[in-house]
Amino acid sequence: MDEKYLYAGLIRLHVLHHAAKEPIYGLAMIEELGRHGYRISAGTLYPILHGLEQRGLLTSNDERSGSAARRVYRATPVGVEALAAARRKVRELFGELFENEEEAQE
Repeated sequence: MDEKYLYAGLIRLHVLHHAAKEPIYGLAMIEELGRHGYRISAGTLYPILHGLEQRGLLTSNDERSGSAARRVYRATPVGVEALAAARRKVRELFGELFENEEEAQE
């Protein structure tokens, strides 16, 4: 089975979470996700960023640092609201997902 299919929504939520905390850019998010064990290529991450932006959850602009430019993404107010709603749903769903695991450990 392709586990990436199952994780895709979690990755989008993780990206939105970071963009709500501070401005993000692609390479930093690839590295951040790598720290959590996700090996994501630019060819996978950038469509996620673009999709979140098309849905109004992120906004982006080019920022220059010396001669280098990078596209920086930030959560929109709609994105922050969507993240708050997603947190409530994820908490509920994951609570159920792990309830039997807690009972087995007792």
